[in-house]
Amino acid sequence: MNKIKNINHWTQLSIEYASQRSYLDDLFQVYPTIPDGIREPNGELWKGVEKAFEKRDNVTLMKNLLKLDLFPIKDSYVAYLKRDKTALERNPATSARLSGRLYEMGLDKIFARCSEPKETNRQIGPLFKRWLNKKALGIQPVKLDEFLKAKGNAVLDASDAEMMAFAREHLNYKHNKGLDFIGRFNGKYVIGEAKFLTDFGGHQNAQFNDAIATVKAKGVKAITVAILDGVLYIEGKNKMYKDITGKLKKENIMSALVLREFLYQI
Repeated sequence: MNKIKNINHWTQLSIEYASQRSYLDDLFQVYPTIPDGIREPNGELWKGVEKAFEKRDNVTLMKNLLKLDLFPIKDSYVAYLKRDKTALERNPATSARLSGRLYEMGLDKIFARCSEPKETNRQIGPLFKRWLNKKALGIQPVKLDEFLKAKGNAVLDASDAEMMAFAREHLNYKHNKGLDFIGRFNGKYVIGEAKFLTDFGGHQNAQFNDAIATVKAKGVKAITVAILDGVLYIEGKNKMYKDITGKLKKENIMSALVLREFLYQI
């Protein structure tokens, strides 16, 4: 892939990570299965599905099912795989994880699932904080009192309301958008929102815009970041990719998977 001129180093790293490495397999540590929309079925490809199922051929099975309008498993990684056909081979663990669930279901149940109506669930918010609390950044997040007293690097463990209040009081943050991350690294405060953008479209664009509003907030006494993951890093004509490599290319937009390196080099 091409290096984009004058782009934020961490955005570039995130785009490269998504296109060259086992991005989805690694992202599963941050966002473990979140139920997401199911798609509609189509009879034509079913023979291919049956063959691949009998042969236990993970990649072919997945490729055929992804071509159907309706995918039989609710999983947040499906939309990404539909958008980027090359991701299956690069992410064998994601492919195996989903295929394993398919073999367990059996063909009859897969077929039945492929005929269900679409439904969505977007309970993604708490997962990022849960990941932080697993010491993913190398330090255990701490409650407000301790965060204020701590001398070295620290990550705040607080509710959305507490984070907003802290940012307003201490960091001159005036937005009404909730924050997912407040940290202090090498003596500098860092604040940001974390989003997993599972597909393109209305609701996801609104989520993207929320995170960008935080990163562009003026007068904040902190480094602002947008911790974004998902389809925005797929190279193409989609609006999100165009924005992060165009008018937003100087902003701190990055995957949760490169956040740790970013924080320690501040």
